[in-house]
Amino acid sequence: MLFRRISQEAAAIFLANSQAIRKMEENSRLFMSLQIYSTLSGKKEEFVPLRGGEVRIYVCGVTVYDSSHIGHARALLTFDVIYRYLKFLDYRVIFVRNFTDLDDKIIRRAQEEGTTSEAIAAKYIEEFYQDSHALGLLRPAQEPKATEHIPEIIALIRRLEEKGMAYQVDGDVFFPVERFPEYGKLSRRKPEELEAGARIEVDERKRSPLDFALWKRSKEGEPSWESPWGTGRPGWHIECSAMSTRYLGQPFDIHGGGLDLVFPHHENEIAQSEAAFDVPLARYWIHNGFLNVNHEKMSKSLGNIYTVREILDLYEPEGLRHYFLSSHYRSPIDFSRQGLEEAEKAVERIYETMDRIQRCLPTPGPSRPDAGILEGFRREMDDDFNTPRAIALIFDEVRSLNRLLDEGKTAGLAARSLALRAVGETLGLLQRPPEMFLMNRRERWIKKQGLSHAEIEDLIRKRDRVRKEKRYQEGDRIREELRARGIVLEDTPGGTIWKVK
Repeated sequence: MLFRRISQEAAAIFLANSQAIRKMEENSRLFMSLQIYSTLSGKKEEFVPLRGGEVRIYVCGVTVYDSSHIGHARALLTFDVIYRYLKFLDYRVIFVRNFTDLDDKIIRRAQEEGTTSEAIAAKYIEEFYQDSHALGLLRPAQEPKATEHIPEIIALIRRLEEKGMAYQVDGDVFFPVERFPEYGKLSRRKPEELEAGARIEVDERKRSPLDFALWKRSKEGEPSWESPWGTGRPGWHIECSAMSTRYLGQPFDIHGGGLDLVFPHHENEIAQSEAAFDVPLARYWIHNGFLNVNHEKMSKSLGNIYTVREILDLYEPEGLRHYFLSSHYRSPIDFSRQGLEEAEKAVERIYETMDRIQRCLPTPGPSRPDAGILEGFRREMDDDFNTPRAIALIFDEVRSLNRLLDEGKTAGLAARSLALRAVGETLGLLQRPPEMFLMNRRERWIKKQGLSHAEIEDLIRKRDRVRKEKRYQEGDRIREELRARGIVLEDTPGGTIWKVK
């Protein structure tokens, strides 16, 4: 009964969406001129939602067996900005990002720690939420877990089986790749090339090395569920097909993830989903580029994997966001702390400008932001979410606003600052009041230098004392000592004040 109910609901959705596909060209003039590079076609395409005014996105989330690292952060921030920009364009966005909470790595970690897979998954899901909050990510509409969708997974496998697109061997169920003629269309390679070049789990029971598991017979002590094929658990790929279909129907608008997921994960998702329902899985496929660290691939053996928590203990979240957005999402990035420090300083310049404007215009400005700035921002972002050019636009505006402030001119300042804030917030920058960011930056810098407020004040008092004693050389030495650690002293009629520079 469950399978029949799910199939009927899915069929209705698929029929409606198939009709929508045929009407896309007819309706295209009604939508924005956003251009998206789709991995599937290998070119930029005009974005036309399958349902007018609504965008449905599925992004593959993390496997929760360990802490999230900066490679995860890049993918998360990429799709957070895409999510924000589509909302900026006034679309109703249904954003789904899953958790893989059942996997060989989770099982191994549980065995190593003498606990359960459920406990490991729960621990790292909670940690993920804390990291997501720190990064300033918008919450998706749905965040499904694989273990909560076993009935949908079983129903999908049974549908494939009924269509002759699944075969059983000793309690395992496999997908026969040779029966799906379009296999390889996402990676644009032929099955024989994929078979020769890919690292594929060896199993002599499979008809072909490319065939992949839909259902796995459970070993002793592993999590398991009852199924028509015996006690077992889902394969990795089938969970995303079942969950995306459950929440978005098929086809939906955008499927995303890191470039490393193109093969085999996304290739297998396409095969099983399209074999099951005979319609496309998703209209556009978006993948963010790879992340290296100091010209080397991240790996535990090299000791160059930085967790999100390690980085955010030392740097501002918006500095990390700016660092990633300064490169196009499809481009590879070579991560370095020096680059991140420069990005953090760049974000500080934006906040300093907003703080100057706030002090100059303490009363609220007009309700409408400057249209020219917003149009310029949209022009850049409509070109496949070109965040580097959008950020360049922000800094052009920052320089212009500072010139006006230096000259004491306020005409148009409020409208331009409102537009700058709207642009910043769409990119996930400017998420805090300027004074809060600058104070936090100051505190973080002091901590990084191994200083405290008390130590700085003690050195200032010592400098005041030696200057009164006309020991000016010693006073200059104290000033330079602080300057070398990023603390600038300014002598005023009311006494010496200090700030971080």
